Amino acid sequence: MDIDAWVWWLIVAAGLGIPLVLTAMPELGMFAVGALAASVTAALGGGIVAQVLVFVVVSVALIAVVRPIAARHRAGQTGHASGIDALKGRQAVVLERVSAAGGRVKLAGEVWSARSLDEDQVFEPGKQVDVVDIDGATAVVM
Repeated sequence: MDIDAWVWWLIVAAGLGIPLVLTAMPELGMFAVGALAASVTAALGGGIVAQVLVFVVVSVALIAVVRPIAARHRAGQTGHASGIDALKGRQAVVLERVSAAGGRVKLAGEVWSARSLDEDQVFEPGKQVDVVDIDGATAVVM
């Protein structure tokens, strides 16, 4: 039984595609696309040298083009702050006098206990303050 070269390239592409799904290594997918291109070359009558050359050129081109784009995309993503991390850096309105001993602020639509960062600072009601930290259930403001 003689199998055509393009079928072998399809088998190689499938063989590279399966680990791609299992390991999530995108390079395997790029090699699989190179194998598909080599399969098309074989189906169109290209010789083994042309097939291997197409496989290498397509695979290397995909790696050279796609990896830097993916790296830029991955580096550009910043994690969205959530929970108390999302409150740091926001502004709050003083509801009850805030000092180092305590007080109350309205932060993100909720009433929070608060204390000033600097022991000498005192904030009167109505004043806008910046939240620099969350200590337990207390906003540390300045």
